[in-house]
Order: sequence, then structure tokens, then C-alpha cells
Amino acid sequence: MADLQLTSVEKIYGGGFKAVHGIDLHVADGEFMVLVGPSGCAKSTTLRMIAGLETITGGEIRIGENVVNDLVPGKRGIAMVFQNYALYPHMKVRRNLSFGLKLKREPSAKIESATKEVSGILEIEELLDRLPKQLSGGQAQRVAVGRALIKSPEVFLFDEPLSNLDAKLRASMRMRITDLHKRLRDEGRPATVVYVTHDQVEAMTMGDRICVMKDGHIMQVADPVTLYERPANAFVAGFIGMPEMNLAPAVLANDGKLTITLAGQTIAVPKGLAERLEPHEGPVTFGIRPQHVEIVAADTADAFSGTVHNIEFMGHEVNLHVHVGESNFIAVIPTDKFDTEIQRGDAVCLRPDGARIHLFNAESGANISLADQTTVIGRNT
Repeated sequence: MADLQLTSVEKIYGGGFKAVHGIDLHVADGEFMVLVGPSGCAKSTTLRMIAGLETITGGEIRIGENVVNDLVPGKRGIAMVFQNYALYPHMKVRRNLSFGLKLKREPSAKIESATKEVSGILEIEELLDRLPKQLSGGQAQRVAVGRALIKSPEVFLFDEPLSNLDAKLRASMRMRITDLHKRLRDEGRPATVVYVTHDQVEAMTMGDRICVMKDGHIMQVADPVTLYERPANAFVAGFIGMPEMNLAPAVLANDGKLTITLAGQTIAVPKGLAERLEPHEGPVTFGIRPQHVEIVAADTADAFSGTVHNIEFMGHEVNLHVHVGESNFIAVIPTDKFDTEIQRGDAVCLRPDGARIHLFNAESGANISLADQTTVIGRNT
């Protein structure tokens, strides 16, 4: 295996449209890196540039010690699993798996041994004599992974390989892929993986680290816990997490003590948060995760009042949607602690956990409530 380094990589299409804006990214040897973001953020374009399926306009892509800018895909030491699996329809599974090795004119004994090993790892031995049309979506996906795995590439590339599966099968295949990655690492054969998805649940459950992208920029690169608890900017805060973080325009003021005013209602800035804040007054974006909001009595200090406009029963928890001024807040409440007397149209008070409040610069979006925050809009390694 090998590490992967993107340095100032950009992509400009005809007509001057810049899809990728000089991004820097390092994927360590054996790391599982997930590229995630909304449709149109250029995550698949970035993956295709790594694969050599798209030419880069500027910058450098290095796999291990080799600069691969001008190498064709077959010379880059990569293997790719596509969204539609791209299996050869006229070939049985056995030949689909081994075809790449046959093109390299590997010895028959090696091909047979590799096919047996890979089919065993992915539990597809009973499928070897079937055609792709005889496979379910999950089976086809495992064959596509096996076809990549058998090549022993330096870097595995996955382009939304689970998007065509139903929710239950997606969850199962997520575990299969991550278990395979861990197994190879434990066996001393670490696999360097770059995995593209628009599904933040996939990203959070699969990646060693996650690269969040927007409009061809890298917004933050971090492990899942850091992304969730310490989002670098308002975009990451709103994109990562389910339900997404509550974000609302507010004003930070200092009249002897720091306060936050939201929808005409003012709360004190908790001491711990005040100590972390950059010197700042004026418009901000207030952020709190739905899991860090509780319903309190009307006379409780440092709470915001609002009106219930929707109640979602999720089984183990209830999502309570509350209008606070023009903003919509969600409070996630364990079902056994939810007051079933609460109805749509009722007035309620929400108190955010002061230790979990985030404040973002209203213009740049940068999180100003992190003590050691480094701006990461535009580029990040």
C-alpha cells in the first residue's frame, strides 16, 4: 500500500468553470478516508482525478513516491469500485474477479489462489458460477469489491458504491467494507481507501477521517468525533449530525458580561464558552445540537421560548420542532422523558447546554467558540 497526497489540485472545465479550487489533502498509508458533501461539491470529480479518469488543471497528485498526474489509470496502482458496480455482464463471477489478473498475464495458479482467497473473504464462493444478472444488489456489490481487492492496488477508490441498495442492505454492506479494511490491516496488508458518499451517516460510521467538501473547497478534515463536537465552521456543523445542528442568527454583546440575543431573547454566555471566544461582538450564528437542548419550565433562566409546530415520534426518541422567532429548532428527547401532553401550537421553553453552544462568525462561518480554532475554509490538509 501507499499514502496519497493532493497538493493544490484544481479542475477547470471549458468555459472557465472551476469545479475544484486548489485543494490539499493527505491520506495516510492504510487510512480509510471518506469524501462527503452535498451533490455538486466535486467529491466525485476529485476521486476521478485521483483515478486518472479526469485530467487535473493544476497541482500534483502523488501516490507513494510517484507523481501520477500524467499516468493513465492502469499505471497508477489504483482499483475503483463504481456506483453501478460495472461488472462484465457476459462473464461469470469467477471471471469477473480474475479478469484483471489475466490481463496482467499472471500465472494460472496465482489467479486461482487469489480468486479463492478473495471469494472467501467476501463470502461469495457460492456465486462464482453465476452471471451478474443472477445476483442481488448486495451480491453484485461484493463482487465489485472483490474485483478491486484481487488486484492488491496501492489505493482503493469507492464512488458511492452503496447508493443503489436499500437502507437495511446499506447498513450491512457498510459493516462488511469496514470489517474488510480492519481485517487487512490486522493481517499486515493495510488498504489505503478513498471513499466518496453524499450520506453523512456512511461517512461517520466508516471513515478513520472525513473530508467535508462544499463547492470544490475542503471545509474540514478530521475524525468523526472531532467533526461532530468541534465543527470548524457553520457548514460542517449543519451538514454533520442527524438531525442537523440548530443554527440561528443571533447577536453577541458585551455590556459588562457577554450575552447572546436570539429572536429578541437574551441569555448569558456561560463562563466556559466566554473564555474560549475570540474577541468578537455583533452578528453571529448561534449553534446547538438537537441532542443538547432540553425542555424546561417557563421561568427557567437562559432559555428560549418558542411554539411547537411539529412532533416526530422516532421510537426511542421524539424530535420536537419549535419555532423560535423565524428559526426552527429541534430538540431530541428520549421517549420515556417526553411529556405526551405537549401538542402542536403549545408554547415551550428550550434551554441549550451551555457547554455545548457553538458560535460562528456571521460572515466567514468560522467557529469562534473553539479555543484553538484554525480557519479551514478553502484548503485543509
